[in-house]
Amino acid sequence: MLEENILLDIKSLYKSFPGVKALKGVDLRLLKSEVHALVGENGAGKSTLMKCLFGIEHHEQGDIIFEGKYIKLKNSSDALSLGISMIHQELHPIPHRDVAENIWLGRYPTKGLPFVVDHNKMYEDTQKLFDSLHITINPKTFVYELSVSQIQMMEIAKAISYNSKIIVMDEPTSSLTDTEIASLFKMISELREKGVSVIYISHKMEEIKTICDAVTVMRDGEYIGRWGIDDLTIDEIIAKMVGRKLDNRFPEKNYSPSDDIILKVENFTSVIKTSFKDVSFTLRRGEILGVGGLVGSQRTELMESLFGLRKSKGHSYIGDRDFHIDSAIKAKRAGLALLTEERRATGIFGCLSIEHNVFIASYPEFAFKHFIVNDKKNEKITKDYIKKLNIKTPSTKSLIANLSGGNQQKVLIARWLLTNPNILILDEPTRGIDVGAKYEVYSLMYQIASEGKSIIMISSEMPELMGVSDRIMVMSNGMVGGILEKNEFNQEKIMSLATCNL
Repeated sequence: MLEENILLDIKSLYKSFPGVKALKGVDLRLLKSEVHALVGENGAGKSTLMKCLFGIEHHEQGDIIFEGKYIKLKNSSDALSLGISMIHQELHPIPHRDVAENIWLGRYPTKGLPFVVDHNKMYEDTQKLFDSLHITINPKTFVYELSVSQIQMMEIAKAISYNSKIIVMDEPTSSLTDTEIASLFKMISELREKGVSVIYISHKMEEIKTICDAVTVMRDGEYIGRWGIDDLTIDEIIAKMVGRKLDNRFPEKNYSPSDDIILKVENFTSVIKTSFKDVSFTLRRGEILGVGGLVGSQRTELMESLFGLRKSKGHSYIGDRDFHIDSAIKAKRAGLALLTEERRATGIFGCLSIEHNVFIASYPEFAFKHFIVNDKKNEKITKDYIKKLNIKTPSTKSLIANLSGGNQQKVLIARWLLTNPNILILDEPTRGIDVGAKYEVYSLMYQIASEGKSIIMISSEMPELMGVSDRIMVMSNGMVGGILEKNEFNQEKIMSLATCNL
């Protein structure tokens, strides 16, 4: 009976990249109408395994058995034709085309001649799809006008539109609001009822326990095991992922911020009327100031303005000086650093090595007479950061594009630490990072703060916001809803402040 219920059986898959054995005999068994969690630390091989299933990568050994037949996939088109679709962790839509065109790319409905697109049918089909999924996006909207969360929902709808038998979801909730996550979970339940199976990759353990039926754990490219979701606690899943027991999700803090004000922001207002307005706050030396709020609360826009990437009015005092920062270069000179939310779009240089990505913001300071580079010195410094941040890579010369998302994030953190900032702005620093790597990032943040530097951390994860921050500033509809001291933290207060100006 079990054999009849097996939809997908991956047996002993091996895959190597130059200097890296990504998969070392990995197994995965997926049943019909099952929501199956695939978990592991960054670099464990989860995405590589799914790329082999989707035809993007080609395994060297092992078998993929789908519906009882051995399959060899040349490309993603083969996978889609069989009924296997995938929502990728990193979103790559076509920004200057509308939503409907992105949904039906490569399979536009036609009328009369095969190259004449039936736009009316395309928009009607998109609207029907969105209605069935309770998505409120206008199909004629250009993608560049959408928020990250709306693009994520569009990509989810696109995967579902293939009427697939298997849908792979790689970190699908990383940019979604709580309401959108609830809608996604409802979609997944409806898909399960229709006989569709889902492979669900996420670092959010609570989500996995809520929506999944079973879990497969990977570690360092190896298969650790498969369990029913009720057979393991969250702590047991984490222990199997990292190979050790994690007693606490947050490190112990053994220092206190100073009372000295390192940054004072007064009446910061965007030149765009629909953005943030009249924002004032202070940042203490050695403090981690959390910034919370719902999607659309203008947290990112505020911090990008503070870093000189957006135009604004108001005053920002660093120490006693009133700085008018209107460019990233001026911000860097003033001692600011910004880790952006979208590492693919505004962070990494995918065609460059890890070393170049680490040094890209610091070459003038580390070069002789500002233009002669010392390769040996730069390589040594990069190796030091690789060791310090536990970045999994065979070499400093490896392309950053070949690293897992979490390791790319660590490289970007290394880039900004190298500039030796006094104020480090981190926008969703642990997005798409596993629990072990999160702990390492938190420890690093504590170390930075204990040295007298200050951190502003935007986070959409409530436990992270309350577990790491010394104070929390809650944004609501472009304004400060309130600022909470450590002894005032609780989810109800934060949510109340986040909705007070709506």
